[in-house]
Amino acid sequence: MDTPLIEFKDVTKRFGSRTILERINLKIYEGQVTTIIGLSGSGKSVLLKHIIGLIKPDEGSILFQGEPLLKMRKSERMAKLAQISYMFQDNALFDSMTVFENIALPLLETTSLGKTEIASRVMARIEQTELEDAAHKYPSELSGGMQKRAALARALVTDPRIVLFDEPTSGQDPVRKNAILSMIAQYQRKFGFTAIMVSHEIPDVYFISNRILALYNRTIVFQGSPEELENFDHPFKDEVIRSLEGLQQELTGMYSKRQFKVMHHAQLTQRTRGETYSMVVFTLDDSDAIMTSSSHEAAKRTIQSMGKYIDKHFGAIGGFSTRRQTNQFVTVLPYSDLTEAENILNDFAHDFQELGMKDGYEGPERRKTSGGCIELLIRAGIALGQPIAEVESVIDAAESNQKEIARLRCDVRG
Repeated sequence: MDTPLIEFKDVTKRFGSRTILERINLKIYEGQVTTIIGLSGSGKSVLLKHIIGLIKPDEGSILFQGEPLLKMRKSERMAKLAQISYMFQDNALFDSMTVFENIALPLLETTSLGKTEIASRVMARIEQTELEDAAHKYPSELSGGMQKRAALARALVTDPRIVLFDEPTSGQDPVRKNAILSMIAQYQRKFGFTAIMVSHEIPDVYFISNRILALYNRTIVFQGSPEELENFDHPFKDEVIRSLEGLQQELTGMYSKRQFKVMHHAQLTQRTRGETYSMVVFTLDDSDAIMTSSSHEAAKRTIQSMGKYIDKHFGAIGGFSTRRQTNQFVTVLPYSDLTEAENILNDFAHDFQELGMKDGYEGPERRKTSGGCIELLIRAGIALGQPIAEVESVIDAAESNQKEIARLRCDVRG
């Protein structure tokens, strides 16, 4: 692998007689989303502040592209650190400035852009974080969630090379949490910056991360991909699995793909050889028509409705699901045979045929759209799997068994 963008070598940090970080060794690679996970109070934020230069280690060294930061000339070190943007856990918004002014501040301090260009960039971030109504309000007038989104917009406004996110979803409701993570992932892919996030919420890890660093008992006990974390044999792994089993992505009831794989592994590979389970694959055909004939918001609500109805019928009996593609969902029923799975699927189809898309096309979104009537075809297939079988092969078998279970006509004219 290439030279790490950032590397810690035997970094130790103490506050008085208390050791917070002890001989930390880690590597962060350019262009990836790296998440540092650990319990609250484990030192994640202290580690993050070492990266940006707010804290210096008592022992060890921090390297930037292979060069120790403390051995660089001051001007060189400051130039490296200037490439980093930081979203503080407590937001660190200035009370005397409006949201607009807070977001604009990094551009005013670090660039020579004119007022028009600054205003354009700031308003773009305000719109993307849904803060239009708060642009000219002060932080004290905002809810905690809106303050968090303002801090996120400010961190992104300079289009930085590296962005550090300190618990970016803390204090958010499930919908806003999902939106913040989606925004981080979207901007990281679009602009290619290196994202470093600290979190104690396991779903955050599996949603957007390429690489995981596990901080446990003052040191890094694991660093690797989320898939490699599945086979990690350490007491920390027990905490990960326990958290994972109880935490679903609450917007649609879906697990992320990586969570789904861990759940599949944890629940099914421990079962008796020869035991089977049911796999259901749903496909929403003509999803492109939703995106082109309807508003983006209506399209998003269509997908959410599909996920909620799947969770309503299959989650209630222990099923767990993921969205495999934009228009495809996969559900595992650990303790159901084909007959039971088919009966549940029939109930789902009847329920969804009557009500499934109603919420996605009524209200303001429907009145704003145009393009006439679109027809949505929902197909589903079931297959039996065994713990020893590869999950992808079972998914492929279910997909090959798909048949039409519902057909909906949705008027999207204004």
